[in-house]
Amino acid sequence: MAEFFAMGGYAVFVWPSFAVAAVVMVGLLVASMHTMRVNRAQLAALEANHPRRRRRGETGQEAGDDT
Repeated sequence: MAEFFAMGGYAVFVWPSFAVAAVVMVGLLVASMHTMRVNRAQLAALEANHPRRRRRGETGQEAGDDT
């Protein structure tokens, strides 16, 4: 088992590269989640400010209006 972790003498290069790759991947995940939250909030604000338009050919009853 110790030979595996020593990586044939290249552990000094292998394990830090794994660590750097893991940090980069976690950073990308965090950045993506943050961007997703910001975009969802922006979309919710836009939808709240601009109600949906009716499509062509829809009547009031089909579009959900009570008129």
